[in-house]
Amino acid sequence: QVQLVESGGGLVQAGGSLRLSCAASGRTFSSYSMGWFRQAPGKEREFVAAVSWSGNTYYADSVKGRFTISRDNAKQTVYLQMNSLKPEDTAVYFCAAAYTTSNYAYYIDTDQYEYWGQGTQVTVSS
Repeated sequence: QVQLVESGGGLVQAGGSLRLSCAASGRTFSSYSMGWFRQAPGKEREFVAAVSWSGNTYYADSVKGRFTISRDNAKQTVYLQMNSLKPEDTAVYFCAAAYTTSNYAYYIDTDQYEYWGQGTQVTVSS
């Protein structure tokens, strides 16, 4: 079992920045590839970014160049630095963990992730 707790959401003006954190506890953090997803009202949950144990990253086209995902394996924490925020980035952001035996694998589908955090609200005003 892995427990994930997100923090760092809030209200920010367009063009601003926020840094989300996801603290993991439970099983060995190194066994998990990590991802961030978001869900806006009335929409399906969508992929934002993913990072492998070794630090390989992948981003949705909508956030590429503006968001950066990273992880600190010693602290068992994954981060999402969000810059140049837009009103369309408004959503609840979820952290997720996917068990893997590969140090290099990352995943982009929701059904590839076994564990999810409770989410943190990000609101970007225009």
